[in-house]
Formats: sequence, C-alpha cells, structure tokens
Amino acid sequence: MATLLVYGSYGYTGDLVTDRASEHLDDHDVILGGRSPSKLEAQADDHDLPSRAFTLDHQRVVERHLADVDVVLNCAGPFSRTADPLVDACVATDTDYLDITGEIGVFEALAARDAEAEEAGIAVLPGVGFDVVPTDCLAAHLAESLPDATELSLGFQAFGSFSRGTMRTAVESIGEGGAVRRDGRVTAVSSVHDTRRVDFGEGETLAVTVPWGDVATAYHSTGVPNVQVYTAVPERAVQALEATDRLAPLLDREWVQRTLSAVVDRTVVGPDADEREEGMALVWGEISDGEETYEARLRTPETYTLTAMTAVEAARRTLDGETTTGYQTPSSAFGADFVTEFDGVEREDAHPVGATDEE
Repeated sequence: MATLLVYGSYGYTGDLVTDRASEHLDDHDVILGGRSPSKLEAQADDHDLPSRAFTLDHQRVVERHLADVDVVLNCAGPFSRTADPLVDACVATDTDYLDITGEIGVFEALAARDAEAEEAGIAVLPGVGFDVVPTDCLAAHLAESLPDATELSLGFQAFGSFSRGTMRTAVESIGEGGAVRRDGRVTAVSSVHDTRRVDFGEGETLAVTVPWGDVATAYHSTGVPNVQVYTAVPERAVQALEATDRLAPLLDREWVQRTLSAVVDRTVVGPDADEREEGMALVWGEISDGEETYEARLRTPETYTLTAMTAVEAARRTLDGETTTGYQTPSSAFGADFVTEFDGVEREDAHPVGATDEE
C-alpha cells in the first residue's frame, strides 16, 4: 500500500484532515507527523495510527522520515516556513508534495521549482484546501468559456470563524498590503486596491481586493494575465484595511508580530462542529476577453470542512498515481470539475453577465 504522511496533523485543520483520512483512506497507510511528540502521541492513540515527531530544521532528518513515504500532505503553516524544507526533502526522496497553503509567495516559489520537480519525477501540488480549490476550479471553468480572456476576477464570501493557524498566517502578512496580477506579474498594491459590489449568490455586497492565492495560481491554471481576488467585507473593514497601510512600518516590527501572535494563541480556537455543519461559503468569478464577459458561482460547505474533503481526496488521487509530475494547481491536476464532486457543492455554470445559466 502507498503511504501518506500528514505533517502538522494535530493543528486545527490538520486534525480535521486526519479524521477524514482515517475514514476515507482505508486502502493506504497514513502516518501522522509534526514537531510535538506529546501532541502526536495523543492524536495517534486516538486514531490508532503511527506517528513521527521531527522538526524541519535539518534536511537529512526530514529525508530520513520521508524515505518510505509516497506522499506528504503539509498542514503546518505558515507555509512560508514549512513548504521549502519539505519540498527539498521530497525532491531527494521521490515523494510527492501537497499542502493547504493560500500564500501567494509560497505558490510562486513552488511554481519556480517546476523543472526541479519534473526532473525528480514528483508532483508539487500546493493549495488543495479551500485555498484555492474552489476558486481555482471556477477560474478554469470560466476559462473554458473564454479561452482568450485577458481579465479574471474571483471572489468569495465565507460564513464562519477562523482557526489559529489561519490567523497566525494573517498576522505574519499584516502590513504587507495587497497583491494582484498585472500583465502576468504579481504586483504589490495597497490593502484597499479596489472595491466593488459583488453578488456572490445572495445579493450584492461590498467586496475588496485581497492577496488571495489565486493571484498566483489562476495564471498558471488559465494563462489569463490579469487577475484580482475579492472578498466580502463590511463597510467598516475597508477603513481598517486603509489604516494598515499607514501603520505598515509599525505592524511589521518583530515585537508587534510576537504580541499579535500571542493574542491569537490565547484567544483563537476555530469553528466548532456546529459552526462547521451550519457554515458555508459562496464563490464568484468573472472573466472577460474585452468583448464578452462571463460569470459563474459556487456554493460550498464551510471552509474548513471543504478543506478536509478536498485535501484528502487530492492525497488519495496522488497516492493512486493520478497526478502528473511537476508543479500543479488543483484544476491542472484534477480538472475544472474537481470541486463539484464533493457533497454540498453546487455550481452555477458560466454564462454571459446579465444572463443565468438556465438561459
């Protein structure tokens, strides 16, 4: 049987992934991994699974733990710290690499390792969670309608709270401003680069551009050179984002980052089971070739619930040899319809703006 190692298995999202993997990967061996022996021991005992405690500080140590592993699923963020050392070891040990990042810098850094991954004969497939499976698949679906498109806008409206890991990553990037893709290049912009009203599926609401992972991945998935991603926000949030630009030099200081991270550790847990059951997310996309404009929408389960679903299924397909080598996005690996295969996902197919998919 092929072997999956879930690294960062005892974090909030990693634990959800582990729960689902233990139920849905009966035909494969699952090993839990992470830095903390005590947390791993308790989790491994609960799931009756083997575990391996190791840090990512020394490549030879990591290689030794991956030598008999077929696929790594990295759930340990911030991924700006964990992706590269794990990919280094994966290249050396012929191990496929997956993660659930949403960090633009990580996507771009791993895309730059495409030739290295090809030569090693491994798949490098980041972003197999809510960041960025639904938006990436919707982007690819839209591109099928307008293959010569030059402009792509994506967006989401999520209902529910955030995990500690998500908030830690947000703290790390606070003060860095926003990002869009212009003429094929990731371009830094202000935190409030653009606002518009978007109907994500339940009526128009205010949305603002955010540095979401699709600024990186959508270009690799579709070839569209101009990409921006929006999220729904209340009016007062726009003012707060504008303030972060003014305070950026302060927010980037190490002591401020440590203080904010400590607050996150003390106060943030993540959505409970009821919130995950009741929550949902809406995803929207719009694509244009300068003459025609198409849009499409998705409704998905709550973001962490969907992440567990898509990450485990992506791991299963990779374990079964269904991915090609080199750098991949979710849609380039599994197709634009990948996200529609999960319970609770509904897609309004691409149609001209102003029309509906029934027309």
